[in-house]
Amino acid sequence: MARSDRARLSPAALRMTALLLLIALYTAYSAGPFVWVAMMSLRTTTEIAASPYGLPWPAHPEKFAAAWFDSNYDTYFANSVGIVLAAVAILTVVGAMAAHAFARYRFRFKGLIYFVIFSTIIFPPQVTVIGLFQTMVEFGLYNSRVGLVLVYVAIQLPITIYILEAFFARIPRDLFEAARIDGYGEWAIFWRISMPVALPAISTTVILNTILLWNEFLYAVVLITDDDKRTLPLGVLRFLGDQLEDVGMIATGLMIAIVPVVLIYVFFSERLIQGMTAGAVK
Repeated sequence: MARSDRARLSPAALRMTALLLLIALYTAYSAGPFVWVAMMSLRTTTEIAASPYGLPWPAHPEKFAAAWFDSNYDTYFANSVGIVLAAVAILTVVGAMAAHAFARYRFRFKGLIYFVIFSTIIFPPQVTVIGLFQTMVEFGLYNSRVGLVLVYVAIQLPITIYILEAFFARIPRDLFEAARIDGYGEWAIFWRISMPVALPAISTTVILNTILLWNEFLYAVVLITDDDKRTLPLGVLRFLGDQLEDVGMIATGLMIAIVPVVLIYVFFSERLIQGMTAGAVK
């Protein structure tokens, strides 16, 4: 009897083993580059050249202090924090307002405006760089943090509206009717009804926009030239030369830029998944 039970359970056990093996392989494939960069960040360029995949022994943690204090990374980090926080704050408020309007109101040319906003997603970023560069120069926003913030808001606004609009559309109309009966105006309804109820979706857009903008490189490298205005991804260029690349310090700089994103994902991944999979609002 016991032998027949084991035989009956073996296919399920095999499937579970295969699934766990697949997950382990995918985890190794995804985490492998991060672990490799982490090891290189504690090694010198000479050590890496001698053994690219060697262990960091002896380790050189002082490289992080050298990158932070001697290579202006403290300024790059502060620039990234300020620019990303400002852009995400504007995206959250403006995106939520636009999504609320698209989900709740009928107005003229609504479909056309919706199409124009989302048509920008079709074009690759490289296509817009030249026109964007000329526009920034014309309005005096080139090589400025304010200009980069506005660009980040523009490129992320369509997807922010898309995520939030689907969530706002699920909010029962009875809530709004009850609020109007209680004397709430349209602004009060947005701030006191829509925003609190949509917090799961809003938190999702905040996390996504923070991660994407923190790692953004293309627009920053085109629109920022002064060293004291550079963001963290641009700071890595400091260790690139025409004849020699300081691979060890590049890895150290990458780790300084990567760690905040990893921490955000570790602590807020559950909230991100909940927001993306949120069902109808009760």
